[in-house]
Amino acid sequence: MSDETKKSEYIENDKNMVIETVFPDAEDAVLHSVREEVFDLYNFYNPRGEAIFRRLPPDVASAASERVARLAKESAGGRVRFSTNSKYVLIKAVEPVVGRNSHITLASSAGFDLYEDTDTDSRYIKAFMPPYKMDGGYEQIIRFPDSRTRRLTINFPVHSVVSELYVGIEPGASLGHGKPYREMPPVVVYGSSIVHGTAATRPGLIYTNMLSRRLGADVINLGFSGNAKAEIPMMEYISGLCMSVFVYDYDHNAPTVEYLRDTHRRGYEIVRAAQPDLPIILISRPNVATNPHQAIERKDVIIDTFRFARENGDKNVYYIDGETFFLGKWEDECTMDGVHPNDLGFTLMADGIEAVIRRALRAAGK
Repeated sequence: MSDETKKSEYIENDKNMVIETVFPDAEDAVLHSVREEVFDLYNFYNPRGEAIFRRLPPDVASAASERVARLAKESAGGRVRFSTNSKYVLIKAVEPVVGRNSHITLASSAGFDLYEDTDTDSRYIKAFMPPYKMDGGYEQIIRFPDSRTRRLTINFPVHSVVSELYVGIEPGASLGHGKPYREMPPVVVYGSSIVHGTAATRPGLIYTNMLSRRLGADVINLGFSGNAKAEIPMMEYISGLCMSVFVYDYDHNAPTVEYLRDTHRRGYEIVRAAQPDLPIILISRPNVATNPHQAIERKDVIIDTFRFARENGDKNVYYIDGETFFLGKWEDECTMDGVHPNDLGFTLMADGIEAVIRRALRAAGK
């Protein structure tokens, strides 16, 4: 049986798996680049001036490492917010590099998903599902039952490079700014593939995007899969960012316990020297049950940084024992491969980190 026949038979068994590729009801859609001023872009460095939606200045990324320079081009954690009364939203994405990996769904690595921002929360609407054999980008549509004005957020792909995103709406439909975030500087999260969002099934389910929705705040994703190593140029760049909280979560990418010991406290000190009153949250790895190698030794290093900070009078430093995220009946079911959290794992991580961020903000009077 050919692959095409197998695919056809599978789709015939479940019509929900069909991916639209033509949209007769939207042939006259008016396309707008999200670089237009009416759209509110988050998590990107100079999004209206760069050729791609990158997360770091090129010089900073290159100074950290060649691999960080590549990964910083991926749009993980990126968001665009806007409002419209169109009865549909169509996207046209141009992706010169499409991420594909056995660990990752195509909907996550190369797809976008849509949320509606209400007065009280943000609610998932649907994914702009990419066709399985897409290459270089795709078009997709989400329809609404009526033409009331909606405030919307589109989350960008986790492991692809996006050079253009166009939003298509009905002719004559309104187009305006999205729901504003809380009036406070962003929360900045630095770390490994776990921060990056690897293995979430779609972009809205990486933990930085969950935190953004729950806090009603901008959250900056500085996750670099396999390559977050607290390099001095990276930590110096982070130390200069305007932020309300810094979350420091790169345990997994330190190649050895010794490397973690040599870099973890140093990174904390660089940020603390630049911002004496900034709440800093230190996190150890979450997946101890399924990936115990060196977990305790690494946890000790992070606790040592916390103790050093407290003993030197730092009242704005917090420690989260990552092992506690997954403790209980689900502890061996929270990852996709023993390392990377699945959707359940990311949700539990967001629960724990959200609570500490809120406590840190209250203590800081924010």
